[in-house]
Amino acid sequence: MAAVQRIGSRNARFQQWQALLANRTKRQRAREFVVQGVRPISLAVEHGWEIRALLYDADRPLSRWAEGVLRTTRGAEVCAMAPELLAELGEKGEATPELVAVVGMPDDDLGRIAVKDDFLGVLFDRPSQPGNVGSVIRSADAFGANGLVVAGHAADPYDPKSVRASTGSLFALPAVRVPSPREVTEWLGGRALLVGTDEHGETELFDFDLTRPVLLLVGNETTGLSNAWRERCDHTVRIPMTGAASSLNAANAATAVLYEARRQRIAAR
Repeated sequence: MAAVQRIGSRNARFQQWQALLANRTKRQRAREFVVQGVRPISLAVEHGWEIRALLYDADRPLSRWAEGVLRTTRGAEVCAMAPELLAELGEKGEATPELVAVVGMPDDDLGRIAVKDDFLGVLFDRPSQPGNVGSVIRSADAFGANGLVVAGHAADPYDPKSVRASTGSLFALPAVRVPSPREVTEWLGGRALLVGTDEHGETELFDFDLTRPVLLLVGNETTGLSNAWRERCDHTVRIPMTGAASSLNAANAATAVLYEARRQRIAAR
């Protein structure tokens, strides 16, 4: 374990980490973000993400889990912090977390997402809520997708709300941001169908073959898919629904379609 630094006041280092919680621009410039929770930190370590700093409560005995993380994580800055400062970084009110990590942000490289014969990917078009981004990452991981593409002017996958909503799946499933459809079209090169989700889709979800290589397109929570993405869809599907609701929350819709893709692929084995 690296030499331990002690931080008992809101010094410049603390303020730098605190800014990562609320300031997307500073996260992007520093190429790092804050991670809270046992499972997310454990998965970040397990999947080989760059752990830049580990911060723990100077006044609290460490669990075996925290001791193991501190002992086995190489190259990280280690800081023992005043509990009230760590509580601010943990964003849990009066409950001070045992450990908080500062993790390096990977490049937004579509090459991180493998496109194989059984490819299943998700593209989220201009999501506005970071919690929805994290929820889609979690569902995509759970149902065997290869990665998530976050397109256009969108919520940040590395926002603390997104990281928490992903419950650690952010570290197991590649999530890549792209500015426009062009990058995605060039990356796929015709190797997968683009299938948009829409309440007026041409085919009911259960009647569409999702065993083929597919990139599922999920639209913005309010306005749905943009015209640029809608025009690029090879097909659109709709989720059969009853009741008064005309549509689902974007994250719920993505989960339903991913589940059906997983069901079809298991049945086809």
